Amino acid sequence: MSRKIDDATMDNVEILAKLALSDEERERAREEMEKILSYVEKINELDTDRTEPLVHILESGNVFREDEVTNGSGKEESLANAPRKKDGQYMVPKTV
Repeated sequence: MSRKIDDATMDNVEILAKLALSDEERERAREEMEKILSYVEKINELDTDRTEPLVHILESGNVFREDEVTNGSGKEESLANAPRKKDGQYMVPKTV
C-alpha cells in the first residue's frame, strides 16, 4: 500500500492537534487516517448526479412561532429589586 500521508503531513497534524506521539502511536494514527481517506475515496465513486442535497433528515415546514408578549415587560417588578434606580433604570457604580 502506497503512503497517502507523508511525514510532513503527520508533523503538521501533530502540531495542529497539539499531540506528542510516539513512533508507534504515530504509525497507528497514520494507518487509521489512510483508512479514512480510502473510505472517502470509495464514497466519492458513487454516482450522485441525480440525488438532491439533503437539508434536514425530517421534512417539515416552518417550525418557528410568532413572538408574542405573554407577561408584559416586567420592568416594574425587576426594578423593585434594584438597590438603586434612577429614571426607570438600574444605577450601578461607574466603571472605567
